[in-house]
Amino acid sequence: MTDTLAPSNPRRFTALDVFRGLTIFLMILVNTAGPGAPAYATLVHAKWFGFTLADSIFPTFLFAMGNAMSFAGRRRIDTAPYLTRLFKRGAIIFTLGFLMYWFPFVTHTDAGWAPIPFALTRVPGVLQRLALCYVAAGLLVRWLTVRQILIASAVLLLGYWAMLVFLSPPGMAFDKFGTVGTRLDLWLFGPGHLYKKDGGFDPEGLLGTVPAIVNVLAGYLAGLAVQRGGDLSRTIRSMAIIGVVLIASGLAWSPWFPLAKKLWTGSYVLLTIGIDCIALAAIIALVEIAGVKRGTRFFIILGRNPLAIYLFSELFVTAINMIDTGADGGLYGWIGIELFQRIAPGAFGSLLCAFAYTMLCWAVGWWMDRKGLILKA
Repeated sequence: MTDTLAPSNPRRFTALDVFRGLTIFLMILVNTAGPGAPAYATLVHAKWFGFTLADSIFPTFLFAMGNAMSFAGRRRIDTAPYLTRLFKRGAIIFTLGFLMYWFPFVTHTDAGWAPIPFALTRVPGVLQRLALCYVAAGLLVRWLTVRQILIASAVLLLGYWAMLVFLSPPGMAFDKFGTVGTRLDLWLFGPGHLYKKDGGFDPEGLLGTVPAIVNVLAGYLAGLAVQRGGDLSRTIRSMAIIGVVLIASGLAWSPWFPLAKKLWTGSYVLLTIGIDCIALAAIIALVEIAGVKRGTRFFIILGRNPLAIYLFSELFVTAINMIDTGADGGLYGWIGIELFQRIAPGAFGSLLCAFAYTMLCWAVGWWMDRKGLILKA
């Protein structure tokens, strides 16, 4: 990292752990909606164009990762070990994501259990995008100044827009299957290695990673501003104002570059960064300035071990759904339908089921925290 980016305040901010923990909490809640009834619409991703609460969570995870990166960069290290650690961590996170989608490595067929072939295992994914964004952002912040990072962010967003518009077939720039991003994924990975539920379109495809890097860079700059700012109150006021401007800019751009999480459009990037700036400023105001501590430990537990808790949330629900319970499918399906839908039929029962599972994941995080276990890639 260049000297111009070196933060001058070594203080650790509890609010950033709370911010990250809240993100993990919402991510698990959305990803494990209880079966038996449709979830609340705001907890479901927009089918294509549009925006819901669920659509804000993944970019917030990237933003939080950028925050953490700014703190990790407080101690300068030589280039060789920096790059070694950067690429090693990126490779581990990518591999964990790949194995997570391959899990449980076997499937039940009419002839019994059979291994899931590598040819049908998804390559892109949530952790894979995190890994690629982490490495790309890590390279940029190592050698660029703040001003250069801002310029690079603009180039990434405008460059992605240009690739969609000029490299896609006419009229297909924002078409799910006609856009150049989908064509690139099909050519590079083949349909067997892509998301299985959307007919050949992968929402974490390779090209969409380009604008997602900006979410990480924005989180990095926000973390840097918090550390370097002399007056914290003034810093968070500025952050909130910037957030409002970014939200307005994203909405203003959306008629030409529609809001679409699955396409990760530039307008979506500006909107989500704006929301994150306001949310982070609000949490800092409450925790660091107003001194509100009650309830913070709940989210800190999640924020300290986000990778481990996220992996557990994805793997455990897959594992228990391997237990066949008949008409309801797997065990998680049975719990959602036979227990929570009986308690509260409809979307509220689905939410209660997801909340109960999220609390189970929190309990695992609490146990790891008590034992001092931190999963670091």
